[in-house]
Amino acid sequence: MTGTGAARRARGNEETRIVTPRLVLRPWRPEDAEAALTVYGTDDVTRWLAPAMTRQPDAASMRELLRSWVEECDALERPAGRWAIELRETGELVGGAAVLPLPPHGVDLEMGMQLAQPSWGMGLAAEAGHGLARYAFASGVDELFAVVRPRNERGVATARSVGMEWVGETEKYYGMRLQVYRLRKGEFEASHRIGSAAS
Repeated sequence: MTGTGAARRARGNEETRIVTPRLVLRPWRPEDAEAALTVYGTDDVTRWLAPAMTRQPDAASMRELLRSWVEECDALERPAGRWAIELRETGELVGGAAVLPLPPHGVDLEMGMQLAQPSWGMGLAAEAGHGLARYAFASGVDELFAVVRPRNERGVATARSVGMEWVGETEKYYGMRLQVYRLRKGEFEASHRIGSAAS
């Protein structure tokens, strides 16, 4: 994990909530399964997540996946974790976000956001990404990465809107050719004042 230190002292994101102007990122719960299926039960989203994740066919499989995510987060070192994305105004669950160690060695941290199709095009993924970056950098991390499959133009646009820069292509992660984007703490702080993003 890049830039560990204080980030390694605490485990899990059980109570971590990340609040942005329009969103609340909060830990997943198994009872989110039906709402989560609007994100992870569609090919529009999951075709870009394979092989790390495939489309969930029903609420039962989604519930099991959420249970595994909750257990996974209990073992992760902060700032790594997974969050449901809700609209602050209505509480509607519209997506998911994660900061996770990249395979195969778990040295680099990957940031990712997925939204249900009706929530595309409103800047919500970028807003969630800014919230995640503030939280991660405040936790002691020095840099974050995004890996994007070729032809995933929406993924590229989101990485760039968060402020990430393209650093090349690699087959290092997930055993496939991916475009790599990076966001460094100093660059982020230069363009965004880091405030209190997590409670």
